[in-house]
Amino acid sequence: MTTVETRPARHADREAVVAFTEDTWPELGGDYIPRVFDEWVDADGPDQRTVVACVDDRPVGICQGVLLSDHEAWAQGMRVDPDYRGAAISPNLSHAVFEWAAERDATVCRNMVFSWNAAGLGQSRAVGFDPVTEFRWLEPDPDADADHDLDRSDDPAVAWSAFQGSEAARHLRGLGLDLAESWALAEVTRERLADAEAAFALRDDDRRRATTYRTRTFERENDDGVEETWAEYGVGAWDDHEALGALAAAVARDAAAVGAENARMLVPETPRHVSDAAYARVAFADDPDFVLERDLTEYGGA
Repeated sequence: MTTVETRPARHADREAVVAFTEDTWPELGGDYIPRVFDEWVDADGPDQRTVVACVDDRPVGICQGVLLSDHEAWAQGMRVDPDYRGAAISPNLSHAVFEWAAERDATVCRNMVFSWNAAGLGQSRAVGFDPVTEFRWLEPDPDADADHDLDRSDDPAVAWSAFQGSEAARHLRGLGLDLAESWALAEVTRERLADAEAAFALRDDDRRRATTYRTRTFERENDDGVEETWAEYGVGAWDDHEALGALAAAVARDAAAVGAENARMLVPETPRHVSDAAYARVAFADDPDFVLERDLTEYGGA
Protein backbone atom coordinates (compact mmCIF):
# COMPACT_ATOMS: atom_id res chain seq x y z
CA MET A 1 0.00 0.00 0.00
CA THR A 2 1.34 3.44 -0.98
CA THR A 3 1.96 5.75 1.97
CA VAL A 4 1.13 9.35 1.13
CA GLU A 5 2.27 12.29 3.24
CA THR A 6 1.34 15.94 2.74
CA ARG A 7 3.45 18.94 3.72
CA PRO A 8 4.09 22.56 2.68
CA ALA A 9 5.93 22.89 -0.61
CA ARG A 10 9.62 23.82 -0.65
CA HIS A 11 11.86 25.30 -3.32
CA ALA A 12 13.72 21.98 -3.38
CA ASP A 13 10.51 20.36 -4.72
CA ARG A 14 10.64 22.34 -7.94
CA GLU A 15 12.33 19.72 -10.14
CA ALA A 16 9.90 16.97 -9.15
CA VAL A 17 6.83 19.21 -9.51
CA VAL A 18 7.91 20.51 -12.92
CA ALA A 19 8.49 16.94 -14.10
CA PHE A 20 4.83 15.95 -13.64
CA THR A 21 3.22 19.30 -14.55
CA GLU A 22 5.07 20.67 -17.57
CA ASP A 23 3.03 18.63 -20.07
CA THR A 24 -0.38 18.68 -18.35
CA TRP A 25 -2.12 20.22 -21.38
CA PRO A 26 0.35 20.12 -24.31
CA GLU A 27 -2.41 21.06 -26.75
CA LEU A 28 -2.85 24.33 -24.81
CA GLY A 29 0.84 25.10 -24.62
CA GLY A 30 1.54 23.37 -21.31
CA ASP A 31 0.78 24.17 -17.69
CA TYR A 32 1.27 27.36 -15.70
CA ILE A 33 2.50 25.55 -12.55
CA PRO A 34 6.21 25.42 -13.58
CA ARG A 35 6.09 29.16 -14.26
CA VAL A 36 4.58 30.14 -10.90
CA PHE A 37 5.92 27.44 -8.55
CA ASP A 38 8.73 29.54 -7.05
CA GLU A 39 6.41 32.54 -6.67
CA TRP A 40 3.90 30.35 -4.86
CA VAL A 41 6.46 29.07 -2.38
CA ASP A 42 7.83 32.57 -1.78
CA ALA A 43 4.32 33.95 -1.17
CA ASP A 44 3.16 31.23 1.23
CA GLY A 45 2.16 32.59 4.61
CA PRO A 46 -0.90 33.12 6.81
CA ASP A 47 -3.25 33.58 3.84
CA GLN A 48 -1.77 31.09 1.38
CA ARG A 49 -0.51 27.51 1.57
CA THR A 50 1.01 25.45 -1.24
CA VAL A 51 0.85 21.75 -0.39
CA VAL A 52 2.62 18.77 -1.94
CA ALA A 53 1.74 15.11 -1.53
CA CYS A 54 4.80 12.91 -1.25
CA VAL A 55 5.61 9.23 -1.61
CA ASP A 56 9.00 8.41 -0.05
CA ASP A 57 9.43 12.21 0.32
CA ARG A 58 9.18 12.71 -3.46
CA PRO A 59 6.40 15.12 -4.51
CA VAL A 60 3.79 13.41 -6.68
CA GLY A 61 0.99 15.96 -6.31
CA ILE A 62 0.43 19.66 -5.64
CA CYS A 63 -2.43 21.97 -4.69
CA GLN A 64 -2.70 25.48 -3.29
CA GLY A 65 -5.17 27.04 -0.88
CA VAL A 66 -5.73 30.81 -0.64
CA LEU A 67 -7.89 32.82 1.77
CA LEU A 68 -9.98 35.37 -0.13
CA SER A 69 -11.85 36.78 2.89
CA ASP A 70 -12.45 36.01 6.54
CA HIS A 71 -14.65 33.04 5.58
CA GLU A 72 -13.85 32.17 1.93
CA ALA A 73 -11.03 29.92 0.72
CA TRP A 74 -10.04 29.05 -2.83
CA ALA A 75 -8.34 25.84 -4.00
CA GLN A 76 -6.31 25.82 -7.20
CA GLY A 77 -3.51 24.12 -9.10
CA MET A 78 -4.47 20.52 -8.26
CA ARG A 79 -2.06 18.28 -10.19
CA VAL A 80 -1.14 14.62 -9.73
CA ASP A 81 1.77 12.68 -11.23
CA PRO A 82 0.18 10.35 -13.85
CA ASP A 83 2.15 7.43 -12.38
CA TYR A 84 0.28 7.88 -9.07
CA ARG A 85 -3.28 8.44 -10.23
CA GLY A 86 -5.60 6.18 -8.29
CA ALA A 87 -3.34 6.27 -5.23
CA ALA A 88 -5.53 8.75 -3.28
CA ILE A 89 -3.18 11.66 -3.95
CA SER A 90 -5.98 14.13 -4.77
CA PRO A 91 -8.04 13.37 -1.62
CA ASN A 92 -4.97 13.76 0.58
CA LEU A 93 -4.11 17.12 -0.97
CA SER A 94 -7.71 18.36 -0.83
CA HIS A 95 -8.20 17.46 2.82
CA ALA A 96 -4.88 19.09 3.72
CA VAL A 97 -6.07 22.33 2.10
CA PHE A 98 -9.52 22.05 3.74
CA GLU A 99 -7.98 21.57 7.19
CA TRP A 100 -5.56 24.47 6.69
CA ALA A 101 -8.39 26.79 5.57
CA ALA A 102 -10.76 25.72 8.36
CA GLU A 103 -8.06 26.35 10.96
CA ARG A 104 -8.10 29.95 9.71
CA ASP A 105 -11.89 30.17 10.17
CA ALA A 106 -12.89 29.66 6.53
CA THR A 107 -16.33 28.06 6.28
CA VAL A 108 -16.31 27.41 2.55
CA CYS A 109 -13.73 26.47 -0.07
CA ARG A 110 -14.41 26.92 -3.79
CA ASN A 111 -12.57 25.94 -6.94
CA MET A 112 -12.88 26.36 -10.70
CA VAL A 113 -12.66 23.58 -13.27
CA PHE A 114 -12.71 23.91 -17.06
CA SER A 115 -15.94 22.43 -18.37
CA TRP A 116 -14.01 20.03 -20.62
CA ASN A 117 -11.76 18.75 -17.80
CA ALA A 118 -13.59 15.53 -16.94
CA ALA A 119 -10.82 14.30 -14.64
CA GLY A 120 -10.78 17.55 -12.68
CA LEU A 121 -14.55 17.57 -12.33
CA GLY A 122 -14.57 13.98 -11.14
CA GLN A 123 -11.80 14.64 -8.61
CA SER A 124 -13.62 17.69 -7.26
CA ARG A 125 -16.90 15.84 -6.76
CA ALA A 126 -15.10 12.89 -5.16
CA VAL A 127 -13.67 15.08 -2.38
CA GLY A 128 -16.97 16.81 -1.62
CA PHE A 129 -17.13 19.84 -3.89
CA ASP A 130 -20.70 20.52 -5.03
CA PRO A 131 -21.67 22.41 -8.21
CA VAL A 132 -22.41 26.10 -7.65
CA THR A 133 -22.46 27.94 -10.96
CA GLU A 134 -20.84 28.33 -14.37
CA PHE A 135 -19.55 31.31 -16.31
CA ARG A 136 -18.16 32.31 -19.67
CA TRP A 137 -15.85 35.10 -20.82
CA LEU A 138 -17.13 37.88 -23.08
CA GLU A 139 -14.32 39.53 -25.04
CA PRO A 140 -15.16 43.05 -26.28
CA ASP A 141 -12.40 44.71 -28.32
CA PRO A 142 -10.95 47.81 -26.60
CA ASP A 143 -11.99 50.92 -28.51
CA ALA A 144 -11.45 54.49 -27.34
CA ASP A 145 -14.26 55.67 -29.61
CA ALA A 146 -16.90 53.14 -28.49
CA ASP A 147 -20.08 54.90 -27.53
CA HIS A 148 -23.51 54.20 -26.06
CA ASP A 149 -26.58 56.17 -25.05
CA LEU A 150 -26.80 55.25 -21.33
CA ASP A 151 -25.51 57.34 -18.42
CA ARG A 152 -22.47 56.01 -16.55
CA SER A 153 -22.15 56.17 -12.77
CA ASP A 154 -18.73 55.49 -11.22
CA ASP A 155 -20.13 55.14 -7.70
CA PRO A 156 -19.23 51.62 -6.41
CA ALA A 157 -22.37 51.64 -4.25
CA VAL A 158 -24.53 52.10 -7.36
CA ALA A 159 -22.63 49.31 -9.14
CA TRP A 160 -23.10 47.02 -6.15
CA SER A 161 -26.84 47.72 -5.98
CA ALA A 162 -27.17 47.09 -9.71
CA PHE A 163 -25.44 43.73 -9.36
CA GLN A 164 -27.43 42.69 -6.29
CA GLY A 165 -30.71 43.13 -8.13
CA SER A 166 -29.61 41.33 -11.28
CA GLU A 167 -30.30 37.94 -12.77
CA ALA A 168 -26.52 37.55 -13.03
CA ALA A 169 -26.17 37.77 -9.24
CA ARG A 170 -28.80 35.06 -8.79
CA HIS A 171 -27.20 32.68 -11.29
CA LEU A 172 -23.64 33.32 -10.04
CA ARG A 173 -24.77 33.01 -6.39
CA GLY A 174 -23.43 36.49 -5.73
CA LEU A 175 -19.92 35.63 -6.95
CA GLY A 176 -17.53 37.54 -9.17
CA LEU A 177 -13.78 37.68 -9.71
CA ASP A 178 -11.61 38.33 -6.67
CA LEU A 179 -9.47 41.46 -6.84
CA ALA A 180 -6.18 39.94 -5.69
CA GLU A 181 -6.24 36.29 -6.77
CA SER A 182 -6.49 35.74 -10.51
CA TRP A 183 -9.04 33.17 -11.72
CA ALA A 184 -10.65 33.03 -8.26
CA LEU A 185 -14.28 33.86 -7.52
CA ALA A 186 -15.44 35.43 -4.27
CA GLU A 187 -18.57 37.11 -2.96
CA VAL A 188 -19.18 40.49 -4.59
CA THR A 189 -19.42 42.99 -1.75
CA ARG A 190 -19.70 46.75 -1.58
CA GLU A 191 -16.20 46.81 -0.06
CA ARG A 192 -14.72 44.76 -2.90
CA LEU A 193 -16.22 47.08 -5.49
CA ALA A 194 -14.90 50.12 -3.62
CA ASP A 195 -11.39 48.58 -3.84
CA ALA A 196 -11.67 47.61 -7.53
CA GLU A 197 -9.66 49.45 -10.19
CA ALA A 198 -13.02 50.71 -11.48
CA ALA A 199 -16.68 49.93 -10.84
CA PHE A 200 -19.48 51.47 -12.84
CA ALA A 201 -23.15 51.11 -13.66
CA LEU A 202 -25.11 52.23 -16.70
CA ARG A 203 -28.60 53.68 -16.37
CA ASP A 204 -31.28 55.49 -18.28
CA ASP A 205 -33.79 57.94 -16.83
CA ASP A 206 -35.63 55.53 -14.57
CA ARG A 207 -33.51 52.45 -13.81
CA ARG A 208 -30.11 50.79 -13.67
CA ARG A 209 -29.50 48.75 -16.82
CA ALA A 210 -26.01 47.20 -16.52
CA THR A 211 -22.92 47.04 -14.34
CA THR A 212 -19.37 45.68 -14.10
CA TYR A 213 -16.07 46.26 -12.29
CA ARG A 214 -12.45 46.11 -13.45
CA THR A 215 -10.32 43.78 -11.34
CA ARG A 216 -6.91 44.23 -12.93
CA THR A 217 -4.82 44.90 -16.01
CA PHE A 218 -2.14 42.36 -16.79
CA GLU A 219 0.35 41.20 -19.41
CA ARG A 220 0.04 37.88 -21.24
CA GLU A 221 1.85 36.39 -24.20
CA ASN A 222 -0.23 35.76 -27.31
CA ASP A 223 0.18 32.72 -29.56
CA ASP A 224 3.12 34.43 -31.30
CA GLY A 225 4.98 35.02 -28.02
CA VAL A 226 4.25 38.76 -27.97
CA GLU A 227 3.25 40.38 -24.67
CA GLU A 228 -0.18 42.01 -24.77
CA THR A 229 -2.06 44.01 -22.14
CA TRP A 230 -5.44 42.71 -20.96
CA ALA A 231 -8.13 44.45 -18.94
CA GLU A 232 -10.25 42.07 -16.87
CA TYR A 233 -13.77 42.70 -15.58
CA GLY A 234 -15.06 40.73 -12.62
CA VAL A 235 -18.69 40.29 -13.64
CA GLY A 236 -21.13 41.55 -16.21
CA ALA A 237 -24.84 42.09 -15.43
CA TRP A 238 -27.46 43.64 -17.72
CA ASP A 239 -31.22 43.56 -18.27
CA ASP A 240 -31.48 42.98 -22.06
CA HIS A 241 -29.31 42.67 -25.17
CA GLU A 242 -29.43 46.42 -25.80
CA ALA A 243 -28.06 47.08 -22.31
CA LEU A 244 -25.36 44.48 -22.97
CA GLY A 245 -24.43 46.34 -26.16
CA ALA A 246 -24.03 49.51 -24.11
CA LEU A 247 -22.05 47.67 -21.40
CA ALA A 248 -19.72 46.14 -24.00
CA ALA A 249 -19.13 49.61 -25.45
CA ALA A 250 -18.41 51.03 -21.97
CA VAL A 251 -15.97 48.18 -21.28
CA ALA A 252 -14.32 48.68 -24.69
CA ARG A 253 -13.82 52.37 -23.93
CA ASP A 254 -12.65 51.73 -20.36
CA ALA A 255 -10.15 49.07 -21.48
CA ALA A 256 -8.73 51.36 -24.15
CA ALA A 257 -8.32 54.11 -21.55
CA VAL A 258 -5.95 51.90 -19.52
CA GLY A 259 -3.95 50.91 -22.58
CA ALA A 260 -5.34 47.39 -22.97
CA GLU A 261 -5.22 45.58 -26.28
CA ASN A 262 -7.67 42.91 -25.12
CA ALA A 263 -10.52 42.73 -22.62
CA ARG A 264 -12.55 39.99 -21.00
CA MET A 265 -15.58 40.08 -18.73
CA LEU A 266 -16.99 37.21 -16.66
CA VAL A 267 -20.70 36.61 -17.29
CA PRO A 268 -23.22 33.92 -16.30
CA GLU A 269 -23.38 30.84 -18.51
CA THR A 270 -27.09 30.83 -19.27
CA PRO A 271 -28.96 30.60 -22.59
CA ARG A 272 -30.18 34.17 -22.09
CA HIS A 273 -26.81 35.73 -21.32
CA VAL A 274 -24.88 33.91 -24.03
CA SER A 275 -27.55 34.48 -26.68
CA ASP A 276 -27.71 38.15 -25.66
CA ALA A 277 -23.98 38.31 -26.45
CA ALA A 278 -24.57 36.73 -29.85
CA TYR A 279 -27.50 39.09 -30.49
CA ALA A 280 -25.42 42.13 -29.50
CA ARG A 281 -22.45 40.80 -31.53
CA VAL A 282 -20.10 40.66 -28.57
CA ALA A 283 -17.40 38.01 -28.94
CA PHE A 284 -17.25 35.25 -26.33
CA ALA A 285 -15.04 32.29 -25.39
CA ASP A 286 -15.73 28.85 -26.82
CA ASP A 287 -16.27 27.03 -23.51
CA PRO A 288 -17.72 27.81 -20.06
CA ASP A 289 -16.00 27.18 -16.74
CA PHE A 290 -17.56 25.53 -13.68
CA VAL A 291 -17.35 26.72 -10.07
CA LEU A 292 -17.75 24.23 -7.22
CA GLU A 293 -17.95 24.63 -3.44
CA ARG A 294 -17.00 22.57 -0.36
CA ASP A 295 -18.55 23.18 3.07
CA LEU A 296 -15.75 23.30 5.67
CA THR A 297 -17.82 23.29 8.87
CA GLU A 298 -17.08 19.61 9.50
CA TYR A 299 -13.39 20.62 9.79
CA GLY A 300 -14.21 23.06 12.57
CA GLY A 301 -14.41 26.28 10.53
CA ALA A 302 -16.07 29.16 12.37
